[in-house]
Amino acid sequence: MPQFSKPVSIIFAQSSQGNLIRNNSTILSNPIEYLKGVGPLRGDLLKKELQIFTFKDLLEHFPFRHIDKTEVKKIASINPSLEYIQVSGSIISIEVLGEKRAKRMVALLQDDTGILELTWFQGISWIQKSLAIGQEWLVFGKLSYFMGKPQLTHPEMELVTREKTEGKPFLEPIYPSTEKLRVRGLNGRQIGKLIYTLMGLLREADIPENLPEPILSAMQLMPRYEAFRNIHFPPNPAAYERAVNRLKFEELFLAQLRLGMIRSQRHRYSKGLLFGHVGALFNTFYEKYLPFELTGAQKKVLKEIRQDTARGHQMNRLLQGDVGSGKTIVALLSMLLAADNGYQSCLMAPTEILARQHYAGISALLENMPLQLKILTGSTKRAERKKILAGAESGTIQILIGTHALIEDDVQFGNLGLVIVDEQHRFGVAQRAKLWKKSALAPHILVMTATPIPRTLAMTAYGDLDYSIMDEMPPGRLPITTVHRFEDRRSQVMDFIKSEISKGRQIYIIFPLIEESDKLDYENLMKGYENVKAYFPEPSYWISMVHGRMNGEQKEVNMQRFVKGETQIMVSTTVIEVGVNVPNATVMVIESAEKFGLSQLHQLRGRVGRGAEKSYCILLTSKKLSAESRERLKMMVATNDGFRIAEKDLELRGPGDIEGTRQSGMLNFKLASIVGDKHLLESAKTLAEDLLESDPELGSAVNLRLKQWLDSQKGQTLWSKIS
Repeated sequence: MPQFSKPVSIIFAQSSQGNLIRNNSTILSNPIEYLKGVGPLRGDLLKKELQIFTFKDLLEHFPFRHIDKTEVKKIASINPSLEYIQVSGSIISIEVLGEKRAKRMVALLQDDTGILELTWFQGISWIQKSLAIGQEWLVFGKLSYFMGKPQLTHPEMELVTREKTEGKPFLEPIYPSTEKLRVRGLNGRQIGKLIYTLMGLLREADIPENLPEPILSAMQLMPRYEAFRNIHFPPNPAAYERAVNRLKFEELFLAQLRLGMIRSQRHRYSKGLLFGHVGALFNTFYEKYLPFELTGAQKKVLKEIRQDTARGHQMNRLLQGDVGSGKTIVALLSMLLAADNGYQSCLMAPTEILARQHYAGISALLENMPLQLKILTGSTKRAERKKILAGAESGTIQILIGTHALIEDDVQFGNLGLVIVDEQHRFGVAQRAKLWKKSALAPHILVMTATPIPRTLAMTAYGDLDYSIMDEMPPGRLPITTVHRFEDRRSQVMDFIKSEISKGRQIYIIFPLIEESDKLDYENLMKGYENVKAYFPEPSYWISMVHGRMNGEQKEVNMQRFVKGETQIMVSTTVIEVGVNVPNATVMVIESAEKFGLSQLHQLRGRVGRGAEKSYCILLTSKKLSAESRERLKMMVATNDGFRIAEKDLELRGPGDIEGTRQSGMLNFKLASIVGDKHLLESAKTLAEDLLESDPELGSAVNLRLKQWLDSQKGQTLWSKIS
């Protein structure tokens, strides 16, 4: 472990941009080219390749592994069970083989037990100049095999010299690098040398503590300065683990604190419209026209919304519930609450199909109620649009349902009090914000998603919102039976479909379409459609087809034929994933199911099982499946629980790929993982909440350095509210 207790003289590369600045508050803000060993050319590469612009960026460029420099394998001991190896030997041959794209360089490294092949495909001319026959090298890399022989491709290499190694770490860090950096002499080991130089410049005051003492004590955390030293150059594995734990907790805790402060400030200071009473519209509908008894989960969410809107502060609530859990009824009752208090509501959906589905369903429910309800989409005729715009602006339209058309500039409201966004992840932040601005005082916000969000993801990506979970299904809904079938059993699947149609049921057959404009995917869909027609010829059977290339009118006609029961089979892409409610549809067949993510498979499955009849989901795949695909399909067959599925999806794919994740910087942790560090995240959330409850403004002496730290970081991290 290197010791940095003595002052180190500051040597830095000369740069046209000026001299190194040295004081406690600014040394880490120095441009990276000022560090000894970097200079302008390497500095530019570090900026372009790794986004390392300053000393601070380099300090936070963490190693992905450490190697024990005392552990050097003999070449003869190499075996397939090893993932990474370190060997030492002499170069006995260097040869460049092939031409153009097939060009590669092969060097042979020999120790006293055998010979190992080293291979390079890029940066050959530069590497060739660095190697010479007879040189002794310490070589580290990931083991692979070619023609049955072990080899290292693009290994990390260090020329063995007889210089003293006193004070240098035995656990040597290896850092992420790129090919462009490697061919310029900045591989993972060389980057480590730069960080070693940087650590020699830093004192404890340069990496000040930012967490309050009670939290450090409660979590038994290593001091911040020691954590940075030990994550790079640990004396032993235990010190490294403690350093990682400290810095992961810091990331998670600061994230939870920032989100909690946004939520706390909204609760205390935001001005919101007052829905002071529950009136005749809400009560009449609830007592006379509500089609079924509300579930306990629905009642709980309505109570939360009622409390939010009665405080005089703006509501900003996320409502997540599994497919079929009854979010639409909650939305409708919330809009009636707004109308009772003299305010308009609007509901924005991501597609015209879903908007029309909402309009049809809510219109039917409000048929006997004295309310004016309209729909506005991109296909609304000009004359009708003009009337709707006038009605919205005058306030005579109490509920307006629509698509992106609602956010256009000419759509104005007389007294907008509640905005509901369905499948909110399909809209950008800027798009949603246009709706909030259509009222002098910010309306209450309810955003809904039918994609269950794992708790760890919700508390991280949506922690600035109050969120409600509806995890209870309305009574009487039968569970959907899900089965996995390989392609060679297609004929049995088709026979089963025929038997369901003979009972008067309807069928969905879904094809993957990753890009709606992609020609190949479109051709696959059409080929699939022809295959379905071969099994189900007209006039014995009638088939609808819907896909993204259709215009809205054609899509709506085909969809309505299926909704009305005029066609028995709907062949579609994932455009029917949300918003289609056909209680008579009992079978969902998903072609090439291995190409879909877990959450999307679950969403598609939710299109059936909406009536009183037993429903089925059939996952059709080829036999060539990856281990991950098999795991996804196994989970789908095992459970209908959307929250369990979402947790598994998060585990398999990570937060960055999960549909609905906000691209707001909140998940861009350098070390922490909301999947792998659940317990640490839970602790961070609890401690942040407790701290804000006792000291919401961070004004106490014990929290002073935390407040100062947060103030110093303003503008450096993107923390956005839903609005």
